[in-house]
Amino acid sequence: MTMPWTESPKVVTLRERSSVADVVVGMLDGWRLHQSGRNASLLSFWGFLSIFPLMMVATTIVGLVLQGNEQLQQDIIDSALADIPVLGAELADDPTSIEGSWTVLVIGIATALWSGTKAFVGVQLAYDDIWEVPIDRRDPMPKQRGRALIGLALIGASHVVSIGLSGFVHGTEFHLVGDLLLVAGGTAIHIVVIAAMYRYLTSASPSWAAVWPGAIAAGIIYGILQHYATALVTRITNNASDTYGQFAIVLGLVTWLGFLSIATLMSAELNFSILRRRERLAAATA
Repeated sequence: MTMPWTESPKVVTLRERSSVADVVVGMLDGWRLHQSGRNASLLSFWGFLSIFPLMMVATTIVGLVLQGNEQLQQDIIDSALADIPVLGAELADDPTSIEGSWTVLVIGIATALWSGTKAFVGVQLAYDDIWEVPIDRRDPMPKQRGRALIGLALIGASHVVSIGLSGFVHGTEFHLVGDLLLVAGGTAIHIVVIAAMYRYLTSASPSWAAVWPGAIAAGIIYGILQHYATALVTRITNNASDTYGQFAIVLGLVTWLGFLSIATLMSAELNFSILRRRERLAAATA
């Protein structure tokens, strides 16, 4: 029988000597035991199915509310939509392409609710796996769908706040301070939203103290990914578009969503590893 790598003498000694190493090893081992890599792939898939109807709803609402105001449309594209590879760039090239249609809005909302709730149910299952919630103690499907609506509301609210922050920053004359405020504010929004999702989108109901470490880590990683990963994916897509056409859009979006899913679940594993270390220390001193 092969011995798990976490039980090798060198790893055990390292974990005993360093609390950081102990947490990191626990996080990586949790990723393996909880099959979070598989769950990240599923989240990427459902996220891909969700992003188009959500974008349809967002752009349609903007078109209805801001019809004829091209400058404000451009400001919103630069703030809330620019972080989405390929699609954000397409809208940035032609902000006048945003049009409002009540028919499109109704269809988009219905499709977004279906695919979006499926995506957030997948998030809940992944979090339940990480927190090792027994199958029979997990929330029933109706409650999972209700929690999924909470997840959609959190994402929607975060975009509204981001748009408001961007509008405020663009209205100031201090561009450097405004850019720093935009980065700091965006990171803070990510942290709060991720913490709320860690807290409420699981049957385990962890405390706020248990979710903040991973939320802070994920929020910072999100900021880095939005800058570097978005640029990388956009470059890959642009280089591949001549050969693969629309398939490059799928490749770019799935890659981007994969980065976000891995960051989200790995940070959730960080929360679980920290909590388990605290429990082991408490049991040892009891």
